[in-house]
Amino acid sequence: MDTVDLLIEGFDRISPSLRRAVGGLSVDDLAWRPDERANSIAWLVWHAARGQDAQVAPLAGEDQVWTADGWARRLDLPLDDSATGYGQGRDEVAAVRAEPDLLLGYLDAVGARTGAYLQTLRGDDLERVVDEGWDPPVTLGVRLVSILADDLQHVGQAAYVRGLLDRRG
Repeated sequence: MDTVDLLIEGFDRISPSLRRAVGGLSVDDLAWRPDERANSIAWLVWHAARGQDAQVAPLAGEDQVWTADGWARRLDLPLDDSATGYGQGRDEVAAVRAEPDLLLGYLDAVGARTGAYLQTLRGDDLERVVDEGWDPPVTLGVRLVSILADDLQHVGQAAYVRGLLDRRG
């Protein structure tokens, strides 16, 4: 297995794992938070997809799925279209309420776009510097691992909140 195949394998684990966290839940269940400062499953799924979308799209030289493919309008969240979840407060987290099928549809659309982009890469591409603003500069490979790590953290968080929700009854 080469490095690109390893990245593809990692990114391919996100959607099925988040689907397990969302499965069988209502809009109210998805919006439930253990306390007012915690993240909901809905927010975690949306943020994982938005973060991936916002970061992979420019790497691929494409527009974000969120706006280009109409997901911002379909989910119709009371947030600016540029919002990705970074730095959001508890009121903005609470505002992320959506039908499970829409959340998962957006997640899958982002995953498909990311997968298609990853299929175009070769090992040498991962050495290309994509951000000179850091010391050392960030390569494509490092950026992709960072995006993957963030999403997998959100997968674990969503599974944890799901466990709390299930035990709550």
